[in-house]
Amino acid sequence: MRRILYRETHSTRAAVATVAGLLVMVLAAYGMLEAGVHAIGQPAWLIEPQVAAERIVALPAGISPALLGVIGAVLAMAGLFFLLNALLPGRRARHVLDGRYGGQAVEQVPGLEEPPAVRGNGPVVVVDDEVIASALARSARLAANVTPEQVMVVVSRHQVIVNVRPTSGVPVDESSVLAAVQEELGEMALIPAPDARINVSTSGVIGA
Repeated sequence: MRRILYRETHSTRAAVATVAGLLVMVLAAYGMLEAGVHAIGQPAWLIEPQVAAERIVALPAGISPALLGVIGAVLAMAGLFFLLNALLPGRRARHVLDGRYGGQAVEQVPGLEEPPAVRGNGPVVVVDDEVIASALARSARLAANVTPEQVMVVVSRHQVIVNVRPTSGVPVDESSVLAAVQEELGEMALIPAPDARINVSTSGVIGA
């Protein structure tokens, strides 16, 4: 169960690992090919290994600075891409509901920083942040007495930002909206529990 939950809340690195493996395989195969043709006295397929090594050692001689800079930038970006994929957690835009929905030890799952108490025997529930944002937008809309188009909710791992554009001439009670959003978050019991913030726009919308 822990592995399934981790897989549902974190993105897979299979594609990146496959690309890295293919690159290594291609380079190794090319190196073996050049070494093989060199061993039997045949001309190099692309470049002699010794000549390639000498040119690398002699850099930046024999190559324009602009081209060398472009090659270096591409290699640096590729290396940074693989490095970040290896080091960053790669979390998906999802949250786990409270442990009362599952009978497994959710508190042992890596990346879940606020472990809940296990209270039930049902399945563990993972919810997309878009679904959470939709539910919170509905609560904020009802509390602010505005239309759906006047509320936008952004859900991140540790924070919920609710942007409200009031109707012109109709003030919005920010504390009421915040209370409604916090109540909805409390019922969801998300893990980790995000903090809520309300932004009420200073410009209003003309009512229909």
